[in-house]
Amino acid sequence: MINLSLLSVFVPTFLLVSLTPGMCMTLAMVLGMTQGVKRTLWMMVGELVGVGLVAFAAGAGVAALMLRQPELFALFKWLGGAYLGYLGVMMWRSRGRMAIPLELQAGPPAARGQLVLQGLVTAVANPKGWAFFMALLPPFLDASRPLAIQLVALIAVILSIEFLCLLLYATGGRTLRRLLGESGNVRLLNRIAGTLMVGVGLWLALG
Repeated sequence: MINLSLLSVFVPTFLLVSLTPGMCMTLAMVLGMTQGVKRTLWMMVGELVGVGLVAFAAGAGVAALMLRQPELFALFKWLGGAYLGYLGVMMWRSRGRMAIPLELQAGPPAARGQLVLQGLVTAVANPKGWAFFMALLPPFLDASRPLAIQLVALIAVILSIEFLCLLLYATGGRTLRRLLGESGNVRLLNRIAGTLMVGVGLWLALG
């Protein structure tokens, strides 16, 4: 199992990361506006499955890499931090797929299977998720203990926090629907999100 002292650090750390606006959280917010919170739950199912797969793959792979070639691990951290900084600048400029659209139009309800697939693909194809897990998981893994048990415990914590944050964004998206319909406010929110993303990128690179 995980050391309780490490867990007490991991929980607030991942909570901060998960609350930071990103591709999956933005998707939850936008779907909360256009599809409603209940239908967005189907997207969350796919997203959580994808996050679990990415976390396990990244944790297992980087744990081995960290023990054998720590220089490459440090390089991955720098590359991940630089990429997140780039995404933050793009969001600040209201550009790129991670930025909140300046104009939102409510469309017809999406099929459940489509929402599940959308969440799964978004989580697995999200470079930010890989960068976060590659940087965050290794410090909380103890090489003297069974790796699989530690990863399962950490992933259970990750999925619980991720679900709560997705639900928060979807609910907030529905509440802020009118506010985000005004392009000036959307630009402001994109700039706040972009600034946070750049900050997380620096933290990943220098932490």
